[in-house]
Amino acid sequence: MAFGLSPKHVQTMETSGLSNEEFVVIALEAVKKLEWNSSYISQKGLIAYTGSSFSSNGEELKVTRDGSLVSVKSECTGGQMVDWGRNKRNVEDFILTFNEIKDSFTKEQLQEKISEISQSLAPTNDEVLNQGPLNTKEKLSGFLSIFKPQEGFFITPLLIDLNILVFILMAIAGVSVIAPDGQQLIDWGANFKPMTLNGQWWRLISCCFIHIGLFHLLFNMYALLYIGLLLEPILGKARFLCAYIATGIAASLTSLLWNDLLISAGASGAIFGMYGVFLAMLTTKHIEKSARKAFLTSILIFIGYNLLNGMKDGIDNAAHIGGLFSGMIIGYIFYPSLKQTDSKRYQNLGIGFVITAILIATTVICTTTSNDVGKYDEKIKEFVALEASALEVYHLPKNTSEDKILDLINNQGIKNWEKCIRLITDLQKLDLPWAIQYRNQLLLEYCKLRIKSYKLLNKAITEDTDKYKPQIDSCTNAINETVNSLSAK
Repeated sequence: MAFGLSPKHVQTMETSGLSNEEFVVIALEAVKKLEWNSSYISQKGLIAYTGSSFSSNGEELKVTRDGSLVSVKSECTGGQMVDWGRNKRNVEDFILTFNEIKDSFTKEQLQEKISEISQSLAPTNDEVLNQGPLNTKEKLSGFLSIFKPQEGFFITPLLIDLNILVFILMAIAGVSVIAPDGQQLIDWGANFKPMTLNGQWWRLISCCFIHIGLFHLLFNMYALLYIGLLLEPILGKARFLCAYIATGIAASLTSLLWNDLLISAGASGAIFGMYGVFLAMLTTKHIEKSARKAFLTSILIFIGYNLLNGMKDGIDNAAHIGGLFSGMIIGYIFYPSLKQTDSKRYQNLGIGFVITAILIATTVICTTTSNDVGKYDEKIKEFVALEASALEVYHLPKNTSEDKILDLINNQGIKNWEKCIRLITDLQKLDLPWAIQYRNQLLLEYCKLRIKSYKLLNKAITEDTDKYKPQIDSCTNAINETVNSLSAK
């Protein structure tokens, strides 16, 4: 059983006595007999893809020859970390089938097969070693190489490094590394509709680099590493970075349109965007047909599983969906420039179009989307100030005269509570989530109880009697219960 970023198994076998052409013919026949799909074929080897199964999304088999020694490697195409022995079985099945076919073919039969495939063979070079979507993973020489930019894998490690750096800085500042609270996330730049639409547009991108605990970070960085290894060599540095930032912003915009009070943070929206770009690539001819079929299964499983998992409370599935679909659109926008690999003009046009589109979308959504929750938050600040003023009567010195107390009760206390009632009543005209509407009802009840208690207190002082004490105590108890309900909400 192999374990790793892409579990794999490698074995070598001896093929002395066979020419390169004879070796490739036998290898190709072995792939056909095993009912795998052959992909790249040269005079020194081939790449094939197995089918998907319950334990795997499919594997890539790379067979390469150096002299008489042949390397046979099977590697998972999906994002799973354990292969349950599948790769080892693939290699053993190939070697066994290869030897069976080698012993059954005559020289004449081999020459006939060579004639049939001679036109489809690439020249005798190491081209086969440099093809296939999993090729970039060969550049990872160890754990530390994940964080080191290199040719074909430059932007991905920088993004991983930046996400980890932000997480470390948050931890140093005292943010919980397991379960940070909402205020901590907001302080560090999470996407929160009332604040984002209140002029803090930078939250659309800053939220993509903030994570809700260590496990959230690790899962997202694993997913980013996997898709980055596959996609960055296809797009190149500029297109990859453009797609990542653009889909991250698109995911944040979708979250704004869908959620009113959810605090959104994490790279998953942008990562879904990159999976969307790769999904678009898999529907074109830019990736070889057999490879497309193998990777399409693993990508769809990843997307399906995470979208279903995102239906849990507290997960911003709107950002996932927004990132995914914006990524697919961007993938199709970039496709013409990928066909013209020697033209920077097509690449720059594609990037320019994406940047312009995302800037327009950001401006339109942020200036036209209703921000009634933001307006509510601003008005609630007025409510808090009025409440503080109305409660001053309870903070008077013990030697305060009765006239002074009565004046504060009538002209400052009751009047401010009445202003609070009018303010909350006006706020009910806004388009607010049910939770806030319910809170408003509690606030109205709270204000009415305060007015009732103040009037009873006024009578008790004016009449110089204790007969209203039971009613005042009853009001006080009701006020405390309402305050507790408000705190719970």
